[in-house]
Amino acid sequence: MILRTRRKNNLPKIAGEPSVSNSPMNLIVIHRDKNSTTSSGKDLLRFAISSVPVASIILDGLSRSLSWGGDVGFAFAIPEEWSTEPPVNGQKILPYAENVVIGLDMLREIKRHLWFVVSNGRFATQVNSELLEKSLAATQTDADIVAVNVEPELLAGCEKVRLTAQGSVAGIRRLYCDCAELSPLPADWPHRIFIKTKILDQVLTDRTLPQSFPDFIEKCRTKALTLHGIRIGGTILDLETEDGLMSFCRKRVGLLSSHCFRRDYRKITVCDDNPGAPGSEEPRLVGEVLLGRNVEIGPKAIVIGPTVIGDSAKIGQGAVINSSIIGPEVCVPQNQFVDNCIVKGPQCDWNRLTQRKSDNYLSNLGISQQSDETTFRTWPRFSYAGCFKRIADCLAAMVVLILFAPIIPFIAAAIKLSSPGPVLFKDKRQGLHGKVFNCLKFRTMLIGADRMQDKLRVVSQVDGPQFKMQDDPRLSSVGRFLRDTYIDEIPQFVNVLLGQMSVVGPRPSPESENTLCPSWRDARLSVRPGITGLWQVCRTRRPMQDFQEWIHYDTAYVKNLSLRMDLWICWQTAKKLVGDFVRQF
Repeated sequence: MILRTRRKNNLPKIAGEPSVSNSPMNLIVIHRDKNSTTSSGKDLLRFAISSVPVASIILDGLSRSLSWGGDVGFAFAIPEEWSTEPPVNGQKILPYAENVVIGLDMLREIKRHLWFVVSNGRFATQVNSELLEKSLAATQTDADIVAVNVEPELLAGCEKVRLTAQGSVAGIRRLYCDCAELSPLPADWPHRIFIKTKILDQVLTDRTLPQSFPDFIEKCRTKALTLHGIRIGGTILDLETEDGLMSFCRKRVGLLSSHCFRRDYRKITVCDDNPGAPGSEEPRLVGEVLLGRNVEIGPKAIVIGPTVIGDSAKIGQGAVINSSIIGPEVCVPQNQFVDNCIVKGPQCDWNRLTQRKSDNYLSNLGISQQSDETTFRTWPRFSYAGCFKRIADCLAAMVVLILFAPIIPFIAAAIKLSSPGPVLFKDKRQGLHGKVFNCLKFRTMLIGADRMQDKLRVVSQVDGPQFKMQDDPRLSSVGRFLRDTYIDEIPQFVNVLLGQMSVVGPRPSPESENTLCPSWRDARLSVRPGITGLWQVCRTRRPMQDFQEWIHYDTAYVKNLSLRMDLWICWQTAKKLVGDFVRQF
């Protein structure tokens, strides 16, 4: 089962249930990492939780990244041997020894909600809230507990190649929207587990949540509770790895608001493009820098954000700190270069650190591990395609709409008199970067024409996903004239003014057509669809070649987009329009 969603309303209320809030109560449990063996990952999250002000970033960031559906409360369960200061932005801390014990006040608050969510604090995840809501709604009638794991491979735009035993390609699956699917229960705590609060007393013995996930599952099964597993598309960062923790902190430092840390912390935002006067002894801070208490920064030192420096740390003269986390009481030597890394404590092999980081400096400098890569083509901002084409579109659209304004009422009247139905036809199409919009046209067909198309597809005179036939029976008498003279497309100039279309570009197509060829889709959606385009003026309509020509001319247009090409297409379109109009008489 694969789920997709566009729904925005809250979860439906099940008949017979008491009146409770649909928004969940969230407990974020940070488990002890007993299986960590790598030197880079061992106790890394413990270091972050126990270090100030890094702990503020982690607690605030986790509560925000794991929020969903209007969460009204968060609590953190942290091993009692991990030292951490009380949070300042309202989160509750539940220290635990073996198992997590939930207080009576918190338990009463939990039962006011439909779901109790236990999140794995090791992972910072983000998912489409509407998709998560729909997934839970699909299982809530027959499931008491839902285990949710986040899988990046289920995100929109991901492709998965399936191979035969001989290594040949059997097929390619490409997702065009975030998806969710049923899955077996995991062996360890999932990223999130949703528990219906009405069965919470059966799950918690003496208000205790076991630390072992197999023990938790066994207890649920002895109570005859129903458990489901779900995999859902989303992003995930493992905070027990250096790359995951660094990426998480880099994103959160700039978003951390002033109420999330104490007054004796300092968050400094500087844009320092001036290298300063020659011989200046003052240290320089560039970008977002979060300083702990009693931090000393030596002369000529440079700190480049996003960077976090812990309490009582000392930065030596001439040292350079770039996008890093410096733990409490760390003394950075003079002229030391620290780039994109975590220095946990005073005992640090600086020579080894310098060698390791210099090997991959170019690949890591200032680049987030979770980069937002795109397959769409882009152009410089101040270029014809990036800016001036849009200006020309607006001017052309206003001129056309002003010229046709006197006859539009007569066209509307003719449409209404010739057949019942609205004057305008709205169809869902994909625009720039796949954004859906209503493409406007004067209605040329009878009501219910879309249902008739499935029956007529066997006589379609073109290949590929589009449909076309001579003497289409769905056309009205006035609609046939409007379509033959292209007057039916005049309302699309309103789409041009709204920024949804361009005068020249690929034909606007629905999602069902764009999914047939991924590389063609990504190329044509790199620009706004057009009222006219290269394919429209160059197609030959040869049998069984029209779709191939469509792909060829769309990709050629995006590849060679220029003012000269647009002017040539407009000229060819004008000649065609005049010729077709004259032939009507």
